[in-house]
Amino acid sequence: MNQPLLRIDEAAAREAPSADFPAVRTNDRDAGSGEPAWAAVGALALGVFSLVTAEFLPASLLTPIAADFKISEGAAGQTVSATAIFALLSSLFVTAVIRNLDRRTLMLGFTILLLVSNLIAAFALNFPMLLIGRVLLGAALGGFWTMSAALTMRLVPEESVPRALSIIFSGVSAATIFAAPLGITMGHLLGWRAVFLMAAGLSAITLIAQAATLPRMPSLGSARLGTLVKVLRRHGVGVGIICAMLVFTGHFAFFTYLRPFLEFTTGAGVAMISGVLLGFGIANLIGTMLSGFMLERSLRATLASMPLVMAVFCACLATFNSSLGLDLALITLWGMAFGAVPVAWSTWLTRTVPDEAESAGGLLVAAVQVAITVGAAGGGAIYDFKGATAVFGASSVVLVIAAIMALFVVLTRADEAA
Repeated sequence: MNQPLLRIDEAAAREAPSADFPAVRTNDRDAGSGEPAWAAVGALALGVFSLVTAEFLPASLLTPIAADFKISEGAAGQTVSATAIFALLSSLFVTAVIRNLDRRTLMLGFTILLLVSNLIAAFALNFPMLLIGRVLLGAALGGFWTMSAALTMRLVPEESVPRALSIIFSGVSAATIFAAPLGITMGHLLGWRAVFLMAAGLSAITLIAQAATLPRMPSLGSARLGTLVKVLRRHGVGVGIICAMLVFTGHFAFFTYLRPFLEFTTGAGVAMISGVLLGFGIANLIGTMLSGFMLERSLRATLASMPLVMAVFCACLATFNSSLGLDLALITLWGMAFGAVPVAWSTWLTRTVPDEAESAGGLLVAAVQVAITVGAAGGGAIYDFKGATAVFGASSVVLVIAAIMALFVVLTRADEAA
């Protein structure tokens, strides 16, 4: 999200038909047959991997991009902000603006945007041209995440939706593990432009796979922007969205400027940074797997404890002149803690707004994109003024505020029942 990183559980998938797609599986290829389109599901998972990989690349290539264009790392970090801003706009407006377009055509269009964005980045003559490529990526990213759950409901029978969603969202974990470490390693060996060319190649493979497997899916609904407003005005929803935004802001301020911190503060080399980011991704996947166990016991405790733990780790990195080994351990543990965050907030959403999960999901996607923008832009300004440790200090303050809100202000289903 882009992070955008949402999971929808089986109950939510059954209870919350989309405003844009009814919870009835209908498509031109096999309407009424009930045959799951697993090949198409796999193609969407490949699309997730391609999109999230492209989204994560600037974090691993920030230093060489800044050096090539002769700008600061803080300015180069705005490539993240540009993607997030247009992902936000896309997530809010795509279903209303293009509501009559066949969804197969729409998804192929998003993948073409992804391909073009990577090619523009690879051949960018200047920094503004690179930003244009990242803008196109943002449009594809926000649109894809807004449509993903509803498309899944049309590709497989109702009882297979949870399994299909888990396959699709596995692309996020795979990209988290591989994108940043490979980006750093290949960027060091071949240059950052070559990494974007590789991402373009992956996008081309994704486009071929989706063109071969996605069935025609005519638009079935007439979503309106007014639905988003109605959901946001419900009791407890707005404050929850704000709290989630703070958590993601704190995370992305930290993550965007992690490489400069490792390079210039801890003195880590390229090989070490690649290893750190690989460990971060693996720990993130473990945290995601453990989150279900935690949420079964207490949603509120999970919502509050994860940002608090992240704040402690961040404060330690910002305050103590510790050893490289301890810094690496703290960064890895941060990745594990953050792994539970998207799952926890998606669970909160489906329990708080079960009848409008799709519209609420669009709001959460938009909130995450705002958080990425604020985290990258605000972090960039702080980095240029005081360096990475100041960014981490500000991140810890934001995360503490979010933890307090989650503990005492955010409503959960248990609160409503009480």
